[in-house]
Amino acid sequence: MVKLEDYQPIIGSERVEAIRELAAPLQGSVVQHINSAAVGGGVAEILKRLVPLMEDVGLVPRWDVLRGTDEFFFITKTFHNAFHGLPVEINEFMFDTYREVSRQNFDLVDAAADFVILHDQQPLGLAEIRPDHLGHWIWYCHIDPVDVDRRLWNFLRDYAARCDVAIYHLPEYVKELGSRVHVTPPAIDPLSEKNRDVPEEERCAILARLGVPDDLPLVVQVSRFDRLKDPVGVIRSFKLVREQVPCRLVLAGGGAGDDPEGIQVLQEVRREADGDPGIMVLELAPTADLEINVLQRSAAVVVQKSVREGFGLTVTEAMWKGRPVVASPVGGIRIQVLHEETGLAASGDQAVAEAVVRLLKDPELAAFIGRSAQEMVRRNFIMPVYLERWIGMLAAMMPGVAC
Repeated sequence: MVKLEDYQPIIGSERVEAIRELAAPLQGSVVQHINSAAVGGGVAEILKRLVPLMEDVGLVPRWDVLRGTDEFFFITKTFHNAFHGLPVEINEFMFDTYREVSRQNFDLVDAAADFVILHDQQPLGLAEIRPDHLGHWIWYCHIDPVDVDRRLWNFLRDYAARCDVAIYHLPEYVKELGSRVHVTPPAIDPLSEKNRDVPEEERCAILARLGVPDDLPLVVQVSRFDRLKDPVGVIRSFKLVREQVPCRLVLAGGGAGDDPEGIQVLQEVRREADGDPGIMVLELAPTADLEINVLQRSAAVVVQKSVREGFGLTVTEAMWKGRPVVASPVGGIRIQVLHEETGLAASGDQAVAEAVVRLLKDPELAAFIGRSAQEMVRRNFIMPVYLERWIGMLAAMMPGVAC
């Protein structure tokens, strides 16, 4: 199991000791995380690393996954799209199904939990039982709710308002619920298989296994196959880049257990690629962390052409690896990619293509941006920093605990 001391070379021994001291008043507190998928997606990835660290500093964490039918997850995916302002149909049948499945999951909630944390909209319906539970309840909104469909929000806000605290990634995401608010961006784990250093021999072997040639500069986007990540738009931009600089495109990703649209989007991407040998579309398993690591480390430029983002952890991953990033200035990407400092911000097919070409033609700029990006992530968006923020939030909810 990962230990806080494992991060000492990155954050220093004094910071490690300070985090343990901060956690001391919370020893033995039961912290229950509930989300909608055990693998796939940013929330599952965060919890996979956060839960063991919470245990290491003396908390008693548990992680439970919502049970649901394909119909339920289709509905919550529709809710996800509606949070991002996409035009979707919301109806009473969806609300009734959401209530029914939520009630079928009431038994997931640990009656002895000191803290119950509901991640995103899928398990939010469990807050119906909040009045009869003695613990502190937290809703963690990992997605961008600024343009949420009004009808959907009128339905969900009653559940969110039952929680004692709401957490958002950015200040502009905050919704008025009458409860305490924390603004806390997520983080990556620099020691995980997805982010650890990879020796050159191992990197080359994995690229070969994936069938990715290393003879031309690689332009890479790693994301779920989701329309909000605009993978088809990435292909359009790449074709403009290739007119000026010989290179290859790798679009790599997979789906999540709570995202039934992924297969359809993957088919759209393959149609757009149309068998072009310079465009590689890789469908990866949810466990392909090392493969993703290698693809990001092998990239001359990493692209994230999202239409909307809650935060954008794939950007964080690439920045940690010192890769220059071209990304749409949306959601949490805006606080990561500072234009011409830690990346290049660009919107639209043409602008993204021009930014990628600029980096491919200017290796000194690319190297400078990569170094600056890695340092930003080290200071702000790695797991021990995230753990420290979590401990501070939990301590602030406990009576008599100074924080």
